[in-house]
Amino acid sequence: MRTGMLALALGLLTPVFCPALPPLWLIAVMPVLALMVLPFRTHPLGFFLIGLAWACLLAQMALDERLPVALDGETRWVEGRVVGLPQYSEGVVRFELADTHSRRTRLPASMRLAWFGGPPVSSGERWRLAVKLKRPVGLLNPHGFDYQAWLLSRGIGATGTVKDGHLQQPAQGAWRDGVRQALAQVDAQGRSGALAALVLGDGGGLSRDDWQVLQDTGTVHLLVISGQHIGLLAGLVYLLVAGAARYGVWPARLPWLPWACALAFSAALGYGLLAGFEVPVRRACAMIALVLLWRLRYRHPDPWWAWLLAFNGVLVFDPLASLRLGFWLSFAAVAILVFTFGARLGPWRWWQTWTRAQWLVAVGLCPILLILGLPVSLSGPLVNLLAVPWVSLLVLPPALLGTALLPVPFVGEGLLWIAGGLLDLLFKGLALAAGRIPAWVPAAIPVWAWGMAALGALLLLLPKGVPLRVLGWPMLLLVVFPPREEVPPGQAEIWQLDVGQGLAVLVRTRRHTLLYDAGPRFGEADAGERVVLPTLRKLGVAGLDLMLLSHADADHAGGAQTVRNGLPTTRVVSGDPAALPAALQAEACDSGARWEWDGVWFELWQWSSALESNQRSCVLLIEAGGERLLLTGDIDSHAERALLDGPLAVPIQWLAAPHHGSRSSSSMVLLSRLRPHSVLISRGQGNAFGHPHPRVMARYRRLGMAIYDSAEQGAIRLQLGAFEPPHLQAGQRRYWRDPPSAGPWPQP
Repeated sequence: MRTGMLALALGLLTPVFCPALPPLWLIAVMPVLALMVLPFRTHPLGFFLIGLAWACLLAQMALDERLPVALDGETRWVEGRVVGLPQYSEGVVRFELADTHSRRTRLPASMRLAWFGGPPVSSGERWRLAVKLKRPVGLLNPHGFDYQAWLLSRGIGATGTVKDGHLQQPAQGAWRDGVRQALAQVDAQGRSGALAALVLGDGGGLSRDDWQVLQDTGTVHLLVISGQHIGLLAGLVYLLVAGAARYGVWPARLPWLPWACALAFSAALGYGLLAGFEVPVRRACAMIALVLLWRLRYRHPDPWWAWLLAFNGVLVFDPLASLRLGFWLSFAAVAILVFTFGARLGPWRWWQTWTRAQWLVAVGLCPILLILGLPVSLSGPLVNLLAVPWVSLLVLPPALLGTALLPVPFVGEGLLWIAGGLLDLLFKGLALAAGRIPAWVPAAIPVWAWGMAALGALLLLLPKGVPLRVLGWPMLLLVVFPPREEVPPGQAEIWQLDVGQGLAVLVRTRRHTLLYDAGPRFGEADAGERVVLPTLRKLGVAGLDLMLLSHADADHAGGAQTVRNGLPTTRVVSGDPAALPAALQAEACDSGARWEWDGVWFELWQWSSALESNQRSCVLLIEAGGERLLLTGDIDSHAERALLDGPLAVPIQWLAAPHHGSRSSSSMVLLSRLRPHSVLISRGQGNAFGHPHPRVMARYRRLGMAIYDSAEQGAIRLQLGAFEPPHLQAGQRRYWRDPPSAGPWPQP
């Protein structure tokens, strides 16, 4: 039976790694084949086919719920009910709308919306909203967060921006939002947001600095509900009933064991519902239910069997949960603990158990964090030794009890005041640790090296005395000192990152690194922090020899300060240094400057008669082995004509579309003179500026240019000097992504 459960789990997970889903007729045939083989020794194949068919069917249904392409960018009146907990940030409210419908058009049942400057929105309310609709899309960068997969895993078929709206019905049954509002009004010594995260699993009240501190110290699991909290509450309720029965306090007419198990599971389930019942909570509730069931039958629980049943239980009810990072981290952490402690022959002292559990989980999760593209907390094993009991034993009891007793005057508020003070002390201590030892973002490594590191971690989890266990350390160190492919001399590796409506281009030669523009920043949305800096670190960039900011507009220089703070940067040069923050210490663009790095030539140009920031863009020409790329910033047609009178008016192979392909740029005279065979466009999907303009796109096609668009193809990688087709990030096919499109690749 256990083999069948393993096969079922494998079938439920298989679609995650598939480039495309099988056709519907094949999905329908799979259960029939499964029924044919189940009675025989090949029954694991039957369980695998059942799991695969079920996962593929629900994935296809979720894809069919997406917004049709014809409605992308359209504005429609939509009616629906607000679900979950709306999030507020800098005048923007973000929320999910369920049970949506429109009078004229069939729309996805669930949407994620943003309302800029909108009124307060509460869970359970019904609204009629004018929404500019968008298909679920996300930025695609190497080893980056897949927002599109996350939306699909939550069943969200469209995103959008609210233009207008009217409340149709007040909130009904929104008890979680009511609890959050009550917590927000309590004096929690400035930590009401942290209390909401601990009690409700709502991290919206945590500041960006709070999140960074939690990430640096590896304590996110303590504030945003984890299975540990659920298990602690269930265990506490069970022990209270058992203790009452032992000392004669429990009513004799009630059998204590069934009541202890029932009340423990009810407490776990109630806390899970209060916390939103996310994947870690579902896993914990499922495992607690199995352990209590075994306890009722007076049998010793099998932790691996409980883990496997919980794993399959979560996936059977929600196969798309495997698209969430929390699913893998939650089940992996429990599996590491079961593996570590399940096969020990002798008991450890309590302090040995506690300390070894922390560092063994850290070692075991290291390869998992690496392959998921998440940072690794170096201080986490030590910090959690104190933070876990602090939260579990000191903060959580008064927080939950205070929330339950809020209707009682002074009592609930007093308990929450104590819990808030304890949380404030915790954050101050965590901030000290994070300031000294921030999280480590390891560079991506080849698959074979990751496999060796994962095997090394597995060896280190084995008991002492196992042969070859000591080899685990050098194998795991491949994560710290990974083998890297160096750029060949005379060539340049170019990455046009997918930063939305903006630009960021990484240029690497054998021993030097240049960043041309640093991505946009609009309000709290800083692409330098969320995209550029993490991507550079994962690509192995340890520092920048030059940050070249074409000009000072927010879509090109908005992320510059974050990148400079995060990476050692030798020089900053800009076409408009006076308009940049003084902290950047930017130098003026030296038009005509020319230099060589590792056999690759660079040359700068700027229009001396420029009147405004776009025209002042510092243009960069890169030449490697006779292949040229021209990075143009936001120059317009007037600056383009001036460029043609200078030294950069030479035939090129690659052109970064001036001003994202706007109508005022990419003039026919420029394209005819430079004769590029390909154009790179960096822009946001459905941007408000209409970039690229249809006339410009028609001009590119008329000249036979291949078009590579970050909004459709994600990050784009060139090996300048090799005369090869580019690598498209969207070319790594996944069934939830639309297939990439590109113009024909012309022969050089």
